[in-house]
Amino acid sequence: MRTRTATIVAAALLLVFATAWAQQQPSAAGQNLSASASQAPSASAKAPADDPMFQTRHPRYKLELGDTFDINFDLSPEFNQTVTVQPDGYVTLRGVGDLHVADLTVPELTTNLRTAYNKILNDPPISIILKDFEKPYFIADGQVDRPGKYDLRGDTTLTQAIAIAGGFKDTSAKHSQVLLFRRASEGWYSAKIFNVKKWDKEGDLHEDPFLHPGDMLFVPQNTISKIKPFIPGSSVGTFINPATF
Repeated sequence: MRTRTATIVAAALLLVFATAWAQQQPSAAGQNLSASASQAPSASAKAPADDPMFQTRHPRYKLELGDTFDINFDLSPEFNQTVTVQPDGYVTLRGVGDLHVADLTVPELTTNLRTAYNKILNDPPISIILKDFEKPYFIADGQVDRPGKYDLRGDTTLTQAIAIAGGFKDTSAKHSQVLLFRRASEGWYSAKIFNVKKWDKEGDLHEDPFLHPGDMLFVPQNTISKIKPFIPGSSVGTFINPATF
């Protein structure tokens, strides 16, 4: 976990710095940047919009590899079964064969199952019950007293998560530059910087974001402060793909 955390943090810092640096270059550099962008991968490889990822408060759970769930047919119990999501994201269904279910929410899965079974049943009523699945969690790392992986129980904000992890290390933590990483789509993470020190000073937590399952907060020591003059604001959104580093 430490190695992956360091990779994601380093990648985010590099992209934030590079983006801000490019914005300050002469127009010729901008033309070069545009030319490079024109040669970039297709739209399917681009990162999605950032803001909605930090505004949604109650995201639906998405099935992961290894999850187990019951499929119940009210009118055709002979098709009832318990399945486990295989390493390739598929499950094998009685009567219809393989179906890809990884990254689907339960409502999406229900719709896809009904579509698949419509070939042999007439609009079957289907219910899904999750049995074994990834419990919600968040990761706290960097200059907090107790770095680690924690259960995410109920609504938890960024500052509450920091408190759960033992709070800041007083002598080394950069309270004003807390990084929050959130998975945006397959292979992409959204990264934002939050000024928790300002919130504490002003007694105003209205910008304190709620965590999503799988979020990672990172409290730096001084790395971000070294490039702060190049960052165009206290809250910077960028997208990183650790697989490219």
